[in-house]
Amino acid sequence: MKSKIMELARLIKNADHVVVLTGAGMDTESNIPDFRGKEGWWKNIDPRTVANIETFHENYSLFHEFYSMRLKMLEGIKPHTGHLLLAELESKGMIKSIATQNVAGLHVMAGSRKVYELHGNIRSIRCNRCSREVDVKDFLNKEKCKSCGGPLRPGVVLFGEMLPTEAWDSALSDIERSDLLIVIGTSLEVYPVNQLPMMTKGKTVLINNEDRGGTGMFDLKIIGNAREVLEELYENLR
Repeated sequence: MKSKIMELARLIKNADHVVVLTGAGMDTESNIPDFRGKEGWWKNIDPRTVANIETFHENYSLFHEFYSMRLKMLEGIKPHTGHLLLAELESKGMIKSIATQNVAGLHVMAGSRKVYELHGNIRSIRCNRCSREVDVKDFLNKEKCKSCGGPLRPGVVLFGEMLPTEAWDSALSDIERSDLLIVIGTSLEVYPVNQLPMMTKGKTVLINNEDRGGTGMFDLKIIGNAREVLEELYENLR
């Protein structure tokens, strides 16, 4: 693995436009709990049936309970070293932007400035009717929008909804211009994000904790923990 990390460092040093794409495996080192594995009846429910726009409209109480639980699970969660190092590489001009499937907002919290949150941000609460932004506590208290009386929701992309156009278009544009795309911690099973690695004409690198099928598109694969790989990578870039 060390030789592969050294190779990635060389690729970064020789590249002009590096873009990073991250998935759930990037955030797990921040001890974000897996609600699917929690004790209780949530483990028996497919999150796709709860994190769904139809459930939002037809069973708001269930939707609210699910997302209230997720928000409370994120209390005290902070970026890990890997997030901080990506922000540092951006500040040094070594990477141009980060596109992420994650909704916890840890890249922004770590100091990364050019972040495209493709699936939204769970900490950003808004009215579903008028889009007025409100505080998280208003949602947790199950309040209505003070402007129009509409229902409140986290700013995440639910099943049955389109990705945010601005974030998607910006990420796609950056990836199309990239000469190096680094994909971290994603199985690339979710459409349309799984199409993004095919949009670059540059080199592609995968950093993931396991070698999943369907990843033959990558020029270099580093199998390992995202935080540990990024820590060693940073040392090779100094």
